[in-house]
Amino acid sequence: MTKAQITMRGGTKVTIEGTPNEVAALLALLERGAAARPSSEPNSRPRKATAKAGPVSLLSELIDGGFFKKPKELSAIKLALEEQGNFYPVTTLSPVLLRLVRKRQLRRIKDKKRWLYVG
Repeated sequence: MTKAQITMRGGTKVTIEGTPNEVAALLALLERGAAARPSSEPNSRPRKATAKAGPVSLLSELIDGGFFKKPKELSAIKLALEEQGNFYPVTTLSPVLLRLVRKRQLRRIKDKKRWLYVG
């Protein structure tokens, strides 16, 4: 039986036992696999940033879905986004809604010292 000890890039130590042909074949496979596979070391290859839907696009989806057919308070809009798994503070949503009002995608109505948004 032939025995080979290999230290991988990450520091992992591997011991291989078998016939000389089996060990040679496995070593050849490991060498080819390491050359074909990109290294997992840091800074080896920059990753693409995944596009994350921001509050503007999420609110536009709510507008298209008919959420704003009836007037909604800021808290109801925040809750609707949270139900979809998107958590934003009211201080982030308020200026975004104001921009959508200025673009005339939404309207806002003052009711008892509160703004209601309607599409």
